[in-house]
Amino acid sequence: MQDQNYDAIILGGGPAGLTAGIYLSRAKLKTLILDQGIIGGQMVLSYEIANYPGVEKTTGFQLSNTMKKQAISFGCQIQSNVKITSIDFESETKKIEVNGNTTFHSKAIIIATGGKSRSLNIDGEDTFKGKGISYCATCDGDFFQDKKIIVVGGGNTALEEAVSLTKYAKKVSIVHQFDNFQALEHAVEEAEKNEKIEFVLESRITEFKGDDSLKSVMIENINTKEVREKSIDGVFIFIGYEANTNFLNNKCIKLNQWNEIEVNKNLQTNIEGVFAAGDACQKRYRQITTAVSDGTISALNTAEYILSKKGKLAESV
Repeated sequence: MQDQNYDAIILGGGPAGLTAGIYLSRAKLKTLILDQGIIGGQMVLSYEIANYPGVEKTTGFQLSNTMKKQAISFGCQIQSNVKITSIDFESETKKIEVNGNTTFHSKAIIIATGGKSRSLNIDGEDTFKGKGISYCATCDGDFFQDKKIIVVGGGNTALEEAVSLTKYAKKVSIVHQFDNFQALEHAVEEAEKNEKIEFVLESRITEFKGDDSLKSVMIENINTKEVREKSIDGVFIFIGYEANTNFLNNKCIKLNQWNEIEVNKNLQTNIEGVFAAGDACQKRYRQITTAVSDGTISALNTAEYILSKKGKLAESV
C-alpha cells in the first residue's frame, strides 16, 4: 500500500478540474487531479467549439489538451482512468484510495466530477455524438445554419432551446413521446407560435442512421407503431441532465433532489475543506466557460483554506 501527500486533490479532469489545477499549482500548492475516465470530461465530446472567449475555433480535444498541458507546466500531477475505491472526506486530513493499492492524503478536496446529458440509449447514438447529435444548443446551434433539425424532449429546456435554434435552422421538428408538454405554458406558447417549428407528438426516435455523419432517423408513432425514416441534418437531445455524483452516496456530502452538490457562494460544500466546481454542482447554466469560472473560484477559496490551516498550525507550534 502506497501513501502520498498533497495540499489539494481534485476529483475530475474536465474544464472545472483542470482550471482549479492550474490555479492551485501556480500558487505553489502540491496538487493532484484524479479522473476515473479521460481528461477533458464532456468537453472532449465537442467536435467544434466556437464560443470560448479568446479562441476563434477549436475542438473539445484540443482545448482539453491545452488546459492539461498548462496545468502540468505549473506542476500539477494528473492521473486518469483510475478507480476510486475508498473516500474519507470527514477527517481533517482527507483520504482518497485508488485502485485498491494507493492512498492519497490532502488538506482539501475539490469535487469536479461533472455530469452528463441523459441519453436516449438507442442504436447509433454513440456513433453520431458530435457528428450530428448534440446535447447543447448554445455550443452547436450555429453549425446548423439553414439546416433541418430535430429537438427531442418536452420540458422547458427542450422547447426553449427549440425556439433558440430557429435563429439558425431552417426547420425544427420537436419529437416528444406524449401528446402534451411538461414545460411551462409560456414556453409552449412561444414554441407554438414559431413558424419554423413543427410538432411530432406521441412519437419516439428508435434509431440514428448515417455514414461519416448523421443523415436520418427512424421515428415510431407510439400509438400506431408505424415507423418512418426522416432525413435530417442534426438532432438535439434535451431529456434531462444528471450529475456524476453517484459515488458520493453515504459520503455525507449534501446533495439536492437531483443529486447535484449543494455549495455556498465560495463553492464550499457542507463539509469543511471540501469544495465543488462545475457541472456536478447545483446550477442553471452548464457551459465550458461556467465550469472554468467555478474552477477558478473553488481553487482560490481552497488555497485560502489551506493557507489558513497552515497558519493555525504555525501558531500552535
